Amino acid sequence: MATPVLTPTGSLLDEKLKKSSPGKIGGIVFGIMLLGGLVYIGMKLSKDLAVVHNASIFPFVLLGLALFIALGFEFVNGFHDTANAVATVIYTHSLEPHIAVVWSGLWNFIGVLTSSGAVAFSIISLLPVELILKVSKGSGFSMVFALLVAAILWNLATWWRGLPASSSHTMIGSILGVGIANQLMQGNSGTAGVDWEQVTKVFKALLISPVVGFVLAALVFLLFKLVAKDPRLYKAPEGTAPPPFYIRALLVLTCTGVSFAHGSNDGQKGMGLIMLILVGTVPTAYALNHTVNASQVQTFAAVSTQVAGALGNYVEPGATLQDVTPELEHFISTKKYEPGVMLALQQEVTDIRNEATSYGALSNVPANMQSNVRNQMYLTSETLRLMPKLGPKMNDGDIKIISNYKGFLDKSTKFIPTWVKVAVALALGLGTMVGWKRIVVTVGEKIGKTHLTYAQGASAELVAMVTILAADGYGLPVSTTHVLSSGVAGTMAANRSGLQMSTLRDIALAWVFTLPVAALLSGCLFWLFNMIAK
Repeated sequence: MATPVLTPTGSLLDEKLKKSSPGKIGGIVFGIMLLGGLVYIGMKLSKDLAVVHNASIFPFVLLGLALFIALGFEFVNGFHDTANAVATVIYTHSLEPHIAVVWSGLWNFIGVLTSSGAVAFSIISLLPVELILKVSKGSGFSMVFALLVAAILWNLATWWRGLPASSSHTMIGSILGVGIANQLMQGNSGTAGVDWEQVTKVFKALLISPVVGFVLAALVFLLFKLVAKDPRLYKAPEGTAPPPFYIRALLVLTCTGVSFAHGSNDGQKGMGLIMLILVGTVPTAYALNHTVNASQVQTFAAVSTQVAGALGNYVEPGATLQDVTPELEHFISTKKYEPGVMLALQQEVTDIRNEATSYGALSNVPANMQSNVRNQMYLTSETLRLMPKLGPKMNDGDIKIISNYKGFLDKSTKFIPTWVKVAVALALGLGTMVGWKRIVVTVGEKIGKTHLTYAQGASAELVAMVTILAADGYGLPVSTTHVLSSGVAGTMAANRSGLQMSTLRDIALAWVFTLPVAALLSGCLFWLFNMIAK
């Protein structure tokens, strides 16, 4: 019977760390990037905050605290999730541990910088709209702090146990906990304020991706056996010698791809929350996208007139207009369409058009109106997102006009400044290089009963890279942890190497308990923070 990969003095990784020297050149490069990034962030933040004239220092203190916690989440995400990317190259001797970690950190950094932001806002769309609209008030801050603190606590707990739990899964659970707690605190049903359709869409991605990882990695490994006849591919590494050049190049390439994909996908999870923090603390600078200029506003005004006319086609005779904002908020919260909703939406579109044209450009919106205009735009965009599913059936021409209009609204409110990406990239990259060891040992030594072969490592990494990049393209958050660890398990099963069921049981239990525990944590913290904020 095969036995786990252990040495008389402990794990194989401990032995490798004793023999390898730190990647000094890589560390110096990342150090330079860290220093340069901090200077860049400071300069951009100072420029953005120059337009803020506030006699109180409290918003800035709150901003600093919130950013520290948000970047702390990305730091923990770095050493919790990204460690998966380096496990295969370390255990196949393709790269020395210190070099692999620095290399992975650099590619996480690049992945974050080139990310689209789609995943960030798919996460935000799960939050209760009423709390997003109140993000500058006590309940809004309580929401953000509860989400982040709950996610950090659970991630740290599972990391300490060396369990490859999912940061994506944790964040979704935290969001559900806040949404349910918010409704219960208002005396409503706990499920009333949760967009279950969006939650289901995201949860399906989290549920299916590990299965995809297991099955595809097993198939890719079997394909390797059919196509590549080199026997060295299917043997455990002997001694500490690196694999043949072409195998080593493939393994380093897939490690690079997984690191890049992780940064591009997982790195976005904190971005949306950071934007909520910025909007809540300093709305003058971040409530609206100030790069939207006068010519774009003129185009927007023309499209707004088209949209108002198109919506008029679906206003029912006899419909009466109540208060616009409460009408739309009620529709989004309850998911129940009533005749007054279309009339309220048409009025809101007209009001936004008139305000935008009167200011000329979004940067000209008065400081005391920035939050109000943003809320109008955000509320309208969310209403339009739900309208095709819950409202009257629209013709294709009107849907196209409305989609174009919604794109402008999203560009005005759902944007991520470059310095935020740089900050997240640095936190994620730094986290990768600090706390990676525990998870690496689990993936490399405790899933299978034998040492990873070259073909197994390449198969698992290749599938993880493709799966995560595909999910990123669709704006879906997936778990790097679960995709890669299930991929390793799939290759072990395909090779009949044997699986360490105790480790798989622990990973499965962490998967099962992550969502309810994170939800319970965030819900309780949301209630506690609300009590303090009153």
